[in-house]
Amino acid sequence: MIKITLKDGSVKECQKGITVLGVAEELSAGLARMACAGKVNGEMVDLRTELNGDCNLEILTFNDKEGKWAFRHTAAHILAQAVKRVFPEVKLAIGPAIEDGFYYDFDTERHFVEADFEKIEAEMKKIVKEKLPIERFELPREEAIKLMEEAEEPYKVELIRELPEGEKITFYKQGDFVDLCAGPHLMSTKPVEAFKILSAAGAYWKGNEKNKMLARIYATAFTKKADLAAHLEALEEAKKRDHNKLGRELKLFTTDEKVGQGLPLLMPKGARIVQTLQRFVEDEEEKRGYVLTKTPLMAKSDLYKMSGHWDHYKDGMFVLGDEEKDKEVFALRPMTCPFQFTVYNAEQHSYRDLPIRYGETSTLFRNESSGEMHGLIRVRQFTISEGHLVCTPEQLEDEFRGVIELINYMMATLGIENDISYRFSKWDPANTGKYINDPEAWERTEGLMRNILDHLQINYEEAVGEAAFYGPKLDIQFKNVHGKEDTIITVQIDFALGERLGMTYIDADGEKKHPLIIHRTSIGCYERTLAMLIEKYAGQFPTWLAPVAVKVLPLSDKYADYAAEVVKAFKDHGILKVEADYRTEKIGYKIREARMERIPYIVVVGAEEMENKTVSVRSRQKGDEGVQSLESFVNRVDEEIKTKFNYLKHMEIEENK
Repeated sequence: MIKITLKDGSVKECQKGITVLGVAEELSAGLARMACAGKVNGEMVDLRTELNGDCNLEILTFNDKEGKWAFRHTAAHILAQAVKRVFPEVKLAIGPAIEDGFYYDFDTERHFVEADFEKIEAEMKKIVKEKLPIERFELPREEAIKLMEEAEEPYKVELIRELPEGEKITFYKQGDFVDLCAGPHLMSTKPVEAFKILSAAGAYWKGNEKNKMLARIYATAFTKKADLAAHLEALEEAKKRDHNKLGRELKLFTTDEKVGQGLPLLMPKGARIVQTLQRFVEDEEEKRGYVLTKTPLMAKSDLYKMSGHWDHYKDGMFVLGDEEKDKEVFALRPMTCPFQFTVYNAEQHSYRDLPIRYGETSTLFRNESSGEMHGLIRVRQFTISEGHLVCTPEQLEDEFRGVIELINYMMATLGIENDISYRFSKWDPANTGKYINDPEAWERTEGLMRNILDHLQINYEEAVGEAAFYGPKLDIQFKNVHGKEDTIITVQIDFALGERLGMTYIDADGEKKHPLIIHRTSIGCYERTLAMLIEKYAGQFPTWLAPVAVKVLPLSDKYADYAAEVVKAFKDHGILKVEADYRTEKIGYKIREARMERIPYIVVVGAEEMENKTVSVRSRQKGDEGVQSLESFVNRVDEEIKTKFNYLKHMEIEENK
């Protein structure tokens, strides 16, 4: 008999050789039906895996992240098998499970279209109905290569050759379909009844644009058809909110191939939103003791070599000149830090001068590859609220706390405090080429950051290999409407650049010391923040953020002068985001158009309003609100802007009463 410790801590005695599925069956028939995979001593395994010794066991269902992964990975194999049946000439590449679904890459000259999806889905249904048992087997390297060569699958052969010597080479077989795969997978194709092909796209082999472009099919799968239907409905809503679509429809930004990929142009309305955000950030930073810098957009390569960016970040920079031919080579800045550190070095500092909090609205440049760029999320030029806090070791925790408090205030004001998560990004000791190679300093600084995060009671996940090259960082993640996580803000503790750039202060004993540095942003990249807010609010921005807060519509030309008087009343009150529509279109048309623009308030004025100095108000949330005095309505809008009133939060409060 062996002892199996379950997730709840209970211990179950079973016969040696029992499978993971066998344990699930002994626990309950319902659990056995729902089981997708297992986790033995922390390692994911198939349900068919035999247990031959005492172990810790977790039965994974679709409700678990890893269980979903196993279920959808099996669905990816069903997709690949169906594609091979319908289009035998295609070659298989890879097909992993991903967030909310899965994909498979194929080498084919075919561009998959909707009609192809229907054929593939029909074949997938047949494979599910066939209830094909899924079998796992291992082969020695040469036999594995021979198997895939005979199957004429060159990408699989390439993957096998890249596996380290001694690595297990495993395959999964269902019917006549065999795929190179580490697993785990379901016991058969039967459970995968609820699935849907979503789209097709191009993808470079191994993500390298120098390699061949493959055809990628995206799909998803659930255990229940009702859950699939709900997910597809959510995807339709996500498409409507997609900033790349909605931002263009609302005339917030545009792109032009003559300007270049990854270089969006903010149109007047989009620029106004960013201007509002920028003023908000700069004012708040000034209140909290930040001092402003304004530094160049480029520098000689010498500065980047001193800071380490040249060694660790050069491939991501736009370099101006040729090192072999030119006496001086320049580069557009990818970060502001070496510039603000140069500002610090322009003067001598005592410990009494610290902390110093530098802030700057910086335009930065990153040489992103064409495959990575998307709308406003990944761009080659962007603007960011960048800052650096120079402090003593004793001041570090308080300064870090102040940074987090500022970020939390920003997120709460924007109404996204419940949509973010935290990631503690650490270095990877196995890949020292990416980082300043000082293991002792990394261990010390990561321990310091972990203690600070724990003191601040921040819930975070740890991610190895995601640190900056000069220190660990806290990444604040936002999940977009498509379920993809993007980093919107980072806070980093830097143990290296102060010394590399010769930054010093005189301590209380008269000794020269190198300061610690916190790299941070208050609101992150403005372009990415705009994208995030478009999707969060579906273009229905709060009044204080909306590019146009109020649109005034005169019933006819006779009331144009009063409409202008209404606009002036707002502007005299300091409210500039007010427009009047003096066109001779019918009032119904102008109202519909203003609603399509998602303007918070539409004001209609006619004879009665002109005579009584009133306005007829239509709000985005409540519709027709009737006639109000001009003065009281101006004060109402003014209050919403000054308090940065968030209608979504107000709606949540009302619902919870």
